[in-house]
Amino acid sequence: MARKGSRSGGGPRADRYEIAGGEAELLRDADRDGGWVLCVGGVPQSYVDLSDPTYLDFEYMRLMGDVVDCLGLEGEAFDAVHIGGAACTLPRYIAATRPGSRQVVLEPDGPLVQMVREQLPVKGVPGLKIRIVDGRNGIAGIDDEADDLAVLDAFAEASMPVELATQEFTYDIARVLRPGGVYLINVADGFRLPFARRVAATVRSVFRHVIVLAEPAVLRGRRFGNLIVAASREPLPVAELTRRAAGGIVQARLLEGTDLTAFCSGARPLHDGEDVEAPVPPPQVFGRA
Repeated sequence: MARKGSRSGGGPRADRYEIAGGEAELLRDADRDGGWVLCVGGVPQSYVDLSDPTYLDFEYMRLMGDVVDCLGLEGEAFDAVHIGGAACTLPRYIAATRPGSRQVVLEPDGPLVQMVREQLPVKGVPGLKIRIVDGRNGIAGIDDEADDLAVLDAFAEASMPVELATQEFTYDIARVLRPGGVYLINVADGFRLPFARRVAATVRSVFRHVIVLAEPAVLRGRRFGNLIVAASREPLPVAELTRRAAGGIVQARLLEGTDLTAFCSGARPLHDGEDVEAPVPPPQVFGRA
């Protein structure tokens, strides 16, 4: 892999690295030993604490961690597939909190995978495999009812690939999930949330039970941010997630039922071949102005 930095002294090195998607940068967290931020194109993609994989720094990742924590029995191992890898924050979390889990990460950027392996090692994460393949082809190669959890957290810099948000792809996700399996999605949007509403409508067209979690200001479309969508064929742990959303470090709201119906009102499911662009954050977000 062509790169501008290298690992030094047996630990990660803060530097810039050439990847297929442009340029990645590793930044050390000066306030936390073991903390590292991975940026791609100037946009923070992952935060990992190499000494404590249960520490989730990004607010949206904490919400995803809450969903994972509430699934099944506490500490129960499960099989998971992740579309989008970056530094593998959530796979590391699952491996630490649910020992014995088997996980596959689908990540198309080979040089990025190599850089993460060298600088933020995943070799010691039990049960984790990384496949260098895009999400559509990677999911197509997975057997029916192979997984308990599917996670979509894929971004090209700050935009979600639209081909991973369509109804056709969502049906393929449903195919690889077991009857009680859960689909977990990170979607970013801004003013009035037109894209996030269509993503939620798309997921609702495939799964019977769907919730959306987000900070109130984001949920009202007042600022650009992340929304977490969780879906299943069977009921989700709404009561526990509502409690966590209201009382956790990350203050968030949960939408379900009639509130979610109102949220999706007028939004059509996304389909392959549509000329749709995923939202891009305004320049001031991430200090890119």
